[in-house]
Amino acid sequence: MNSKIPNIYPWVVVGLLWGVALLNYMDRQMLSTMRIPMMADVRELESAANFGRLMAVFLWIYGLMSPISGIIGDRMSRKWLIVGSLCVWSGVTFLMGYATTFDQLYWLRGIMGISEALYLPAALSLIADFHQDKTRSLAVGIHMTGLYVGQAIGGFGATFAAMYSWHSTFHWFGIIGIGYGVVLAFFLRDKERGTVSAIQEKVKKIPVLKSLGMLFSNVFFWIILFYFCVPGTPGWAAKNWLPTLFSESLSIDISVAGPMSTISIALSSLFGVLAGGYISDRWVLKNVRGRVYTGALGLAFIIPSLLFIGFGHSIFALVMGTVLFGAGFGMFDANNMPILCQFVSARYRATAYGIMNMCGVFAGAAITSILGESTDAGHLGRDFALLAIFVLIMLVILVTCLRPKTIDMKD
Repeated sequence: MNSKIPNIYPWVVVGLLWGVALLNYMDRQMLSTMRIPMMADVRELESAANFGRLMAVFLWIYGLMSPISGIIGDRMSRKWLIVGSLCVWSGVTFLMGYATTFDQLYWLRGIMGISEALYLPAALSLIADFHQDKTRSLAVGIHMTGLYVGQAIGGFGATFAAMYSWHSTFHWFGIIGIGYGVVLAFFLRDKERGTVSAIQEKVKKIPVLKSLGMLFSNVFFWIILFYFCVPGTPGWAAKNWLPTLFSESLSIDISVAGPMSTISIALSSLFGVLAGGYISDRWVLKNVRGRVYTGALGLAFIIPSLLFIGFGHSIFALVMGTVLFGAGFGMFDANNMPILCQFVSARYRATAYGIMNMCGVFAGAAITSILGESTDAGHLGRDFALLAIFVLIMLVILVTCLRPKTIDMKD
């Protein structure tokens, strides 16, 4: 009986963290739908500019905190970092139900950005250590589906607010998160990083600047960093502007365009992330570049999808574009950390992913602003399609330059 536990528990970890991933995206996303019900009590939210500031403060703080959270994740217990960050952002969600002023919401949203940034680098590093060779990409992919589901549930925030109240919605989701944190405290456990024992890890703490120097002197890390940011840019563009693009291209109301665009991408992303994980885990056993090729296949799907989305003016063209985009982005998402593991040892992976996450968020913030100007100028579709050029360039660089020598880089 006990001999089976090591084979089962790595998947228990994925299941436990799947719930955290869901709460992570759900709690951050639901505010985006709750402006109207909150306006009656917080008058400052009548200004769209103020609401934009409220949404932006999370993004900028989350981005700035990401490399710091990665450094922390490589130097302390990932279990307690995950449990602590979940309880803090859930506590913030609970307190938002008591907010009566814009300033209170603004500060709480900033604290949420700090606490949520601590989660992902630690979680992916922990999953990567529990799953090696045959299951790493699939495990990461399954975990990423939690983010997609959480984002979808967060979109129903206004629905829950209409059924009960916005105060109760924040209260109950906060309580659920804190309760789940107690569950994690009992059932989640940490794992030694790579081949380094816990005692050796305490003795051989590597200084932060030396860790960063080792990462940035690795040319392959730079390639992975660009690989992470380039497809992520249209990813953020789709998240923030696709409903608007659907509405304009099909001349339909945003209330119809929103669900049409988000559901088609969500379903195809779920397929892509699972298929990408499964294919990658088998390909890499036959060819050490299997994960790189699977990621490249995802980029190959994204390129025509952007052309369909940008230039399409029929339901078929746009839905085809979103399906291809979701499938390709899912394959890309499932292989980010597994590819990183082929070039960066376990002692630096949380730090590396934190840096990648920061650059990806900042790239997303920049493209969101640029496409806002494109929308005002009437060029949203054209500029969306032009992003395909950057993805194509990245695809060529990825296949040409990224040549791993091992499935799992050791110290």
